Amino acid sequence: MNKIKLMVLFFALWMTGQAYAHGPTPQKVDESITIAASADEVWEVIGEFGQIGEWHPHVEAVENTDETTRVITLASGEKFTESLDDRNADEYLISYRLLEENFDAIPVSFFTISIQAESSAKNETTVSWSGRFYRADTGNFPPENLNDAAAVKAMTEYAQAGLQGIKDAVEK
Repeated sequence: MNKIKLMVLFFALWMTGQAYAHGPTPQKVDESITIAASADEVWEVIGEFGQIGEWHPHVEAVENTDETTRVITLASGEKFTESLDDRNADEYLISYRLLEENFDAIPVSFFTISIQAESSAKNETTVSWSGRFYRADTGNFPPENLNDAAAVKAMTEYAQAGLQGIKDAVEK
């Protein structure tokens, strides 16, 4: 009987440790902005994968290595590589993912981003920016600059700046 109690106790303690050792959880950012323009006008700005440097204020340069891959250089000089997942002109949707990370550029180990324009009123469009990502350090005890909070902050700032950049480019 004591053996069974000891085994149950050991199992319970072991399972408790497993619950704390699960690693990172997916994080997300969902931002939107309303633009005084048609969805077609917004699509002219966001629809080409290689043109993010023309409207995103954090992007200093874009090198298109092929039709579906681009290297982003931020104003800080840091670079990371993205890959196009989908470009749907009928739905005014473009989505892409991180192909090669750079924790100094954005403290995430992986992300997917979707940007979509939807007509919300006559000559008014809502642009949504949806990002899903994992923090840079996927271990159980990441340093502050590579944890969930740092990843959420960086991705939120990147999305908000991007949306404002789209608005500024379309409404100029």
